[in-house]
Amino acid sequence: MNRDELKELGLNDEQIEAVMKSHGQVVNATKEELTSAQSERDSLKQQLSDRDDQLDELKGKAQGNEELQSTIEALKEANNQAKQAYEKQLHDQKFNYELERSLMTAKAKNPKAVKALLDTDTIKLNEEGQLIGLTEQLSNLMESDSYLFAEEGDNTPPPAPTHTPGANQKTNTPKHVDPFEAGRQKALERHKKEEK
Repeated sequence: MNRDELKELGLNDEQIEAVMKSHGQVVNATKEELTSAQSERDSLKQQLSDRDDQLDELKGKAQGNEELQSTIEALKEANNQAKQAYEKQLHDQKFNYELERSLMTAKAKNPKAVKALLDTDTIKLNEEGQLIGLTEQLSNLMESDSYLFAEEGDNTPPPAPTHTPGANQKTNTPKHVDPFEAGRQKALERHKKEEK
């Protein structure tokens, strides 16, 4: 998203500035989270590698002690399982990030609603970080449920983000009032007044 694209959509300079500022905040927060996750990943990889080296060293020293050998093997297996779980978590995070980015690029009005209609089990993330199988599903949804996507000529600016990643926000949303319950309460109050 750049200023020229927003200008082509018919936004004035003030609207463009507001959209770019909002978008910049989200991008910067996402970059910070990604950098943090990458450094954490590298640190954990190094820790696992160090543990494996230590276990190999212990294994060499423990020749002839079967109990210690089995403990070392169990620890190696636990390290391997932890590594696989961590790699799966990283893959899932990248998959979700790419999916949400693709939905925003496709101009989904409500990415969560569109995501719920997708068969995410058939969408795969390849080595280059591209989603395979998403394009077909999105085009089918655009045909069958076009109201979920902004039209090409739609000049309304994208909604401002309601959540800044990493921020703890509190909202003052009004409490939902059930009209039936409100009417029942009024009728009860009238009845009490009539009894007096």
